[in-house]
Amino acid sequence: MNLTGWYPVFLREMLLFKRKLLKVSYLVSAMMVPLIYLIVFGFGLGRNVHLSSGDYLAFLIPGLVAMSSMTNSYSWIAGALNLNRVYFKTFQVLVQAPITAGGIMLGEVLAGMVKGLFAASLLIGMGLFLHGSFTLTPFLLLATLLNCFMFACLGVIIGMVAKSHEETSTYNNFLILPMSFFSGTFFPLDRVPVALKWFIYLFPLSHTNILIRKTSFDTPALVSLLAMGVYTLVFLVVGTRLISNYGE
Repeated sequence: MNLTGWYPVFLREMLLFKRKLLKVSYLVSAMMVPLIYLIVFGFGLGRNVHLSSGDYLAFLIPGLVAMSSMTNSYSWIAGALNLNRVYFKTFQVLVQAPITAGGIMLGEVLAGMVKGLFAASLLIGMGLFLHGSFTLTPFLLLATLLNCFMFACLGVIIGMVAKSHEETSTYNNFLILPMSFFSGTFFPLDRVPVALKWFIYLFPLSHTNILIRKTSFDTPALVSLLAMGVYTLVFLVVGTRLISNYGE
């Protein structure tokens, strides 16, 4: 894969992101939904939830990190890319510039990854401050990094195939929203009915939630890591091909 020209694409997105960081509204919006979930499920309903693995809040925070990194990595790229392609017509400038499809893909994905990691880092900091049982592990860091990259790749795909900005919301409702609630973010997957487990394990976020809570490398961790790797590779190839075949 030829990645020529990825840095200017990445730098452009980072300069735009820098402007958003100076706005309090952006910081509030990045934290509002996970904070609500943390208060309602963790400090509210979570007091009545008993897990064999320990404290529910220590279980919930990694799931919220996975969900937040997924949402931010995906949504910022899918929405911005679709707007640039359909309405502002700035994406056409990138296509006509001496930048390869692989370079555009990598630049956009790395930008989405940074945005997802920023939101995840805010939540991780809040979790370390609010709850002593929550600790950083190598699996949490690895799963978060790979999760951001994976869903940023998916964001590029949706940004390329959606025919309007409103259509990106439709994809969000059918892809991102179900994964947020049914992929083990708020409850252990072993409590899911057997008839539904096979379907839930098809969700990429399910494997993120498995890996992100691991404290030792075992067979389930290996399976989830491989599954995330396969999803990431597929999304990366499909997104690059969509950019390469773009002809609007």
